[in-house]
Amino acid sequence: MNRRHLLAGLALASVRGKTQTRTPEAAGESLYIPKPQLVEDRRFLHDFMEEFAFVDLVTVSPSLRITHIPVWLERTAGAYGTIHGHISRQNPQSSAFDSRQTGVIVFRGPHGYISPTWYAKTENAVPTWNFAVVHATGKLRPVEGHKELNELLSKLIAKFETYEGTSYDFTRIDDSYKNGLMGGIIGFELEIELLEGKFKLGQDRSLADKQSLLKKLGEAKAPRTLREFTASFYERESKA
Repeated sequence: MNRRHLLAGLALASVRGKTQTRTPEAAGESLYIPKPQLVEDRRFLHDFMEEFAFVDLVTVSPSLRITHIPVWLERTAGAYGTIHGHISRQNPQSSAFDSRQTGVIVFRGPHGYISPTWYAKTENAVPTWNFAVVHATGKLRPVEGHKELNELLSKLIAKFETYEGTSYDFTRIDDSYKNGLMGGIIGFELEIELLEGKFKLGQDRSLADKQSLLKKLGEAKAPRTLREFTASFYERESKA
């Protein structure tokens, strides 16, 4: 659990924008969202998608497939934005990139267990799990041309290099080596037809409960960081 993000999400989850993002006439709803948990502010949802850009790509035809990948969002392409990414050509899910198949991309934010003892008023309170997710639904178009694929990869890499403040330059790779790598992947773009934000962060509770919850979240145990988990995994592998 990233406490900073969860606390910020709790404060912002009640944001409501004038722009409606749910368009059932364009694509069937994929997510059950009680009204208090619905967030429709597109800028807020786009910010969330850019921050939590490691996603689940879900397709159901010809069979259910799920792939976990990083993506980048082009906010102004299409009515609700366009998502760009790539997977291995050997991945059977690549057959869904035909401009006709619909895919769902799931962006997952912070989440965690909420003890009823964390509220100001504990009478009749029960445990729950708070979380934040965004679903983006649309058709999957393949990106295979050398120029298009190179641009997709360059922008994806630049996004995360900029975020980390590092200076890797994809254009400096030897062309023959780069072409070999690119031959093993297929890119895609998903123009968003339906954008759904569900933020279950206790925003419908009393102010006293919210304040108490924020305090307790700041004190709660957090899952291991990526470094901690990687170190323990390396140790496990060394003993195998």
